[in-house]
Amino acid sequence: MATINVTEDTFQDLVTKEGIVLVDAWASWCGPCRQFGPIFEKVSDAHPEATFAKLDTEANQGLAAALQIQSIPTLMVFRDGILVYREAGALPAAALEDLYSQVAALDMEDVRAQIAAQQGDEQA
Repeated sequence: MATINVTEDTFQDLVTKEGIVLVDAWASWCGPCRQFGPIFEKVSDAHPEATFAKLDTEANQGLAAALQIQSIPTLMVFRDGILVYREAGALPAAALEDLYSQVAALDMEDVRAQIAAQQGDEQA
């Protein structure tokens, strides 16, 4: 599947759906973003079962601010509506493939249990 563009209007629905969603926050003036773009696109072609989305931070400044994106590119990975990875910086193709494999292998029941335990600790 080719990458799709995500906007302030579509972001919430996209990242809360079932499955794996990778979001590349970028801007056209950003050199590392332009370097990472083709890598992101290539890996998206290898994983049609996942959603690969591009968030133009210039066109969606309100969303970028709400997400507290302070440097780009920033890669966010959601699985079944849960943010499981977020990091600024461009990744080489092998690292992005490895990250995808790790996210696909996650035991989401365990992830949910860890989140519930952490929320319980914060409320105590």
